[in-house]
Amino acid sequence: MSAGAPSFDTPTARLLPGLLLCLPLAALAYALGLRWPLVGGAVLGILTGLLVRNLWPLPAATAPGIRFTGKYLLQAAVVALGFGLDLRQVVQTGLSSLTVTLSTLGVAFLTAWALARWLRVHHVLGTLIGVGTGICGGSAIAAVTPILRPDEHDTALALSTVFLFNLVAVLVFPPLGHLLGLSDAGFGLWAGTAINDTSSVVAAGYLYSHAAGDIATVVKLTRATLIIPVCLALAGWQAWRQRNASTGPVSLRGIVPWFIFGFLAAAALRGSGVVPTAWLAPLHQIASFLIVLALTAIGLSADLRRLLATGARPLLLGLGTWLAVATSSLLLQRLLHQA
Repeated sequence: MSAGAPSFDTPTARLLPGLLLCLPLAALAYALGLRWPLVGGAVLGILTGLLVRNLWPLPAATAPGIRFTGKYLLQAAVVALGFGLDLRQVVQTGLSSLTVTLSTLGVAFLTAWALARWLRVHHVLGTLIGVGTGICGGSAIAAVTPILRPDEHDTALALSTVFLFNLVAVLVFPPLGHLLGLSDAGFGLWAGTAINDTSSVVAAGYLYSHAAGDIATVVKLTRATLIIPVCLALAGWQAWRQRNASTGPVSLRGIVPWFIFGFLAAAALRGSGVVPTAWLAPLHQIASFLIVLALTAIGLSADLRRLLATGARPLLLGLGTWLAVATSSLLLQRLLHQA
């Protein structure tokens, strides 16, 4: 290439192959979801991504764009969803869900610890799966990795295990919620406390109903903020265990889910009347498409052969922890008359 020729090897250009793969698949899933709302575009997006990923080898050049879409465009969707909620409603929902949220977090950690001992799974892997199940899936695992310093194999096992049950939750929770006769509020609280990853919570919630999706999103974001005290506690625990060894400083930049502040700002703008009412429906449609787009990318990231090859014990640990959280969330709602 001559000195004066333009360079296409830029960060934006490297994202294009993955984005160009995700967009038509997501558009198809979104259109089919409008035709078959009982299934929904989010579920169709993740299933389409899974199908393509596991039937055809994807070019390596698509990987950066797929990762970007699955992470950052999902965060943009969550911020856009904030325009559909008044900040007072967000605060009220978040506070009312704290009892169930904190209780299910404790259940996740205790169950993961007990099952790890029973199944003879290394305590670091058990902690990773417990954190991922109890808080926010892969984001929580990524946040605690610099503190626990697991080897790459344990990190991959934890991510694969938690991701598998995210996929199952999107498919299983909405019909199960209808079977149990849960109200919109009850399902939103259940999905927000019992499904691991933000993308899966949002998908399952809005598949159930618009109201359930709003509640599930707020509950999930409230739950995600717990990663900060959990990371600080784990750092202290590691320092105590190692005594003279340093775990290194805990960086808030690496563990704070910053997009939550964008969601709160959007809700504040909605509540203040700054955002015209005519904009709300288009903003929700944009958010809905971005969710389908992000879930399509997540489906494209999932190698089912690798997930199923992780071994039985981590999968059993993840399944047991996930079932304990889902069951305890429902039981607490019944006891507190929140279902």
